[in-house]
Amino acid sequence: MSTFQGFPTETMRFLAGLTNNNEREWFQAHKADYERYVVEPALALITDLDPVMRSISSHYRGVAKKMGGSLMRIYRDTRFGHDKTPYKTNLGLQFRHEFASDVHAPGWYLHLDLEEAFVGAGTWHPQPEDLLKIRQAIASQPDKFSLALEKSTHSSGMKPEGDSAKRMPAGFESSHPLAQELKRKDFLISANLPHELYGGPGLVQVLEEKLRASAPYMAFLCQALGAAF
Repeated sequence: MSTFQGFPTETMRFLAGLTNNNEREWFQAHKADYERYVVEPALALITDLDPVMRSISSHYRGVAKKMGGSLMRIYRDTRFGHDKTPYKTNLGLQFRHEFASDVHAPGWYLHLDLEEAFVGAGTWHPQPEDLLKIRQAIASQPDKFSLALEKSTHSSGMKPEGDSAKRMPAGFESSHPLAQELKRKDFLISANLPHELYGGPGLVQVLEEKLRASAPYMAFLCQALGAAF
């Protein structure tokens, strides 16, 4: 039986309030709303998606924990950026490989804020050594990568996203048939979702379809990094 029944209207109301009052005093006064309208439905959604993840790859999990699981922290790391606001104003879920140590590893991601709602697959800002491995895998196996990308985007409705270098990376030929892919600094595909979809249990089925469809792309990235899929 599904445990996720949708994010209530109060979820977006909380995110709107936090966007307009991104400060500790406001958050502490509305922490009960955060727990009830963001954390609780998010953990229910993760619980429902866990068996989907495991059936796609035995190395992926949906970990329904408030901290240290698939629900991303609402607290921002303000140490290095110019933006010192203490909280993220979005809901983020990330389903990582069991051996992943950070958000840069290949995974699936679900996002919801006042402006955007989308699901994505891939790796964002991979570490330099991992970025090189992915590029080398694409350069040496262009047909395999192209097939994985075509399968994943055609059936999921996802499209390539992320940053790219202006110049061809050192060690790669500009004449390579996948030159534009080799320039990528993020290896991501994503699809926008309607906000209203998040309000009911039908979100689970839509996500399952997109997660399964994007599996070939994820499998290629894992293979490039020497991770089991």
